[in-house]
Amino acid sequence: MSDENSLQEEDYPGAIQLCLECQKAASTFKHFSCISELSTKLQDTLVMTEEQLDVALSKVCSNFDKVHYQKLQEAYSLLGKTQTAVDQLLMHFASAIHNTAFTIILEYAEKNSGVKDRSFQKRQYSDLCKLIDSVDFSACLVDLCKALWRIMHSYWCILEWHDIFNDKKQIDDSVNMDDFNQNYIHQKLEHGLLRVWQDVQQKVKGYLLASDISPFKFDEFIQILAHIQRLIDIGEDFCGSRSEDLQESVRKQSVNYFRNYHRGFMEELRTFLENESWEICPVHSAFSAVHLQEFRFLARKSISSSPDKTSGNVKRESFFKKHMQCSNPFDEKIEEDEKEDIFSLLENEDYHETQYNSDSDDSEIPDELKKDFIDENTEDIPNKVQSKLNKACSGKRKKEFPILTNTALNVLRSFGKYMQMMSVLKPIAFDVLICMTQLFDYYMYSVYIFFAKEMSDLTENVLSNKLKTTLKRIRENLMFEEETEAFDNRNKDKIPPPKLSVVVNLKKVEDLYGLAERVAAAESLVFLAEQFELLHPHLELLIPSTKRAFLQQFCSQTVSQASELRRPVYMAVAARTIDYEQIIVLMSAVKWDVNEIMSQHSSYVDILLRELQVFSMRLSEVSRKIPVPREAYDLLWEHCIRLANHSFIEGFSQAKKCTNGGRALMQLDYQQFLSKVERLTELQPLPGKEVVESYIKAYYMLESNLEQWIRSHKEYTNKQLIGLVNCVTQLNKKGRQRLINLIEEGDKLRR
Repeated sequence: MSDENSLQEEDYPGAIQLCLECQKAASTFKHFSCISELSTKLQDTLVMTEEQLDVALSKVCSNFDKVHYQKLQEAYSLLGKTQTAVDQLLMHFASAIHNTAFTIILEYAEKNSGVKDRSFQKRQYSDLCKLIDSVDFSACLVDLCKALWRIMHSYWCILEWHDIFNDKKQIDDSVNMDDFNQNYIHQKLEHGLLRVWQDVQQKVKGYLLASDISPFKFDEFIQILAHIQRLIDIGEDFCGSRSEDLQESVRKQSVNYFRNYHRGFMEELRTFLENESWEICPVHSAFSAVHLQEFRFLARKSISSSPDKTSGNVKRESFFKKHMQCSNPFDEKIEEDEKEDIFSLLENEDYHETQYNSDSDDSEIPDELKKDFIDENTEDIPNKVQSKLNKACSGKRKKEFPILTNTALNVLRSFGKYMQMMSVLKPIAFDVLICMTQLFDYYMYSVYIFFAKEMSDLTENVLSNKLKTTLKRIRENLMFEEETEAFDNRNKDKIPPPKLSVVVNLKKVEDLYGLAERVAAAESLVFLAEQFELLHPHLELLIPSTKRAFLQQFCSQTVSQASELRRPVYMAVAARTIDYEQIIVLMSAVKWDVNEIMSQHSSYVDILLRELQVFSMRLSEVSRKIPVPREAYDLLWEHCIRLANHSFIEGFSQAKKCTNGGRALMQLDYQQFLSKVERLTELQPLPGKEVVESYIKAYYMLESNLEQWIRSHKEYTNKQLIGLVNCVTQLNKKGRQRLINLIEEGDKLRR
């Protein structure tokens, strides 16, 4: 009776001690028949007690209690079966992992079916996993990880208990257990760590591979990966395992998921671009990628990696020490980001007043420039008017804000999402990086075909060789030209180029042919490029060191070319806003064979300056609506002046006859142009003026000097050089023909 009470109170050592003492006493009187029957009953009681001990031992697998476990160890020690106990314990852990995982999956499978089907219990674990609804996938995964954590934690506590027991034994010899048994137990438990973790891995791996997670939203997928990564980290703490099986299952699912996700986002990006109105999305002046929620993980990553961690002392410390009590690491929510505030302004910032000045009056624009007709005699326009106009334009650039479109902001967010995936999916990090570069490529190429291609089609030299190579690579590798290519496996990763939205008007001269939209496009691309460079060091850490050369090459050959795309984008405005052809026609009517030195410049100069003044006025109007960055302002004026310079040279080269007086008039006209245009623009020095001045001066050269000059100046066309040679009066017919032959031969060599 006393023995049964001890068992009920879980006093296993007391029950066994009593039973053994009774057996010892019975053996003394075994010659009595009644004592023989008692010995049999005592043996049966001992067997029953061992069975109850085994049941109690199995419960330790999911709910370790050190007092309870110590009683079990003392009981097995009394029986002399501590080695048997540890062997049994390892089998119980294997059963606990299987039964726990099966029970959780079964519950969710029955929940999805709506009924408790007994046949479910006869199904294989892998088959049950396939019955989990996608809505419950994440919750089921968390419950599975929680339960498996409890089993692993119990195992870790058991090993910890034996470590402490060993330490006590070395200090106190009265602790009863021989060294051989204790070493055997410790060795078994140490070897069992990997076996337990392998069983846990298999259960989670089976669950992952049985489900189709490709339709999940990105945030849900990242949450799933975060849970798996946490489990992998726990596994590394538990037994030092790299969790290859689990990592491989994650890799397989991630490749499938990311392939679908990236293809879907590329299609989405195309839709965004086709509906983009190319308006500026207002953000505060200090805005950068790190302000977006998608990039907060970088801050957390740097914080988590900052504490001093010695590589030699990491075993079983972080998770298992932290969660010594009943807490569970899967009860901790994956850290959610605080709300981002990219649109708020910093203190004392007023975006609309600083950048757009949309509510300001017209006082900044000189009245003289609001007239439909501007007096061609530019001498009548006071200098203060010109400076007032310059001030009106430059005032908008005092405080510059990042220029972003809604689509560029989406691309930037996607950079963050792709980097998150690289962070948790090291095996496919490089593949994700390649897809990330495609986002940049597609945005860059879209800006090109919408706002710059028209100029590159008309003017061969508007694109640098490096930019041409970059655009060619993007077109060949990423763009699917529906008219010229048949869809097959070679083109499955390509995407058609977008079409410009019909709401975008690039034909109104009053709006400078869509300058506002062009600024939004070109500058948002430059901002994206700057952010990519900002992320470069982080990206390097996320990919294998052997792949970093690709990243470096992409930044140097593609990202660096984003700012170069400004040139053709703004050239499209400069080339159309002034009628340079008309100026050349007017120049052809000028008499360059005058005999006297002229004191009055030609009328075509006033017409050209008038058009530039109108351009300046319209640029100021646009600047009141959207911020025109200094780089854009300078490029616009540079293009206008260079095109004007080209017109001067082209007009001068068409002169059939030219005297010294005519050459003096050319100089007068160009100096008049320079003196007036300097008041219209802040651009200093004026670009390309030496090209025009050198061309005019060449009229005065002797044959030998002119020959050397022709050889060293490749910036002029053959037509311009031949026009010059034909007008030089100091050449005889033979000398003139020789120089013309030299020019034509040089042209053949260039070809």
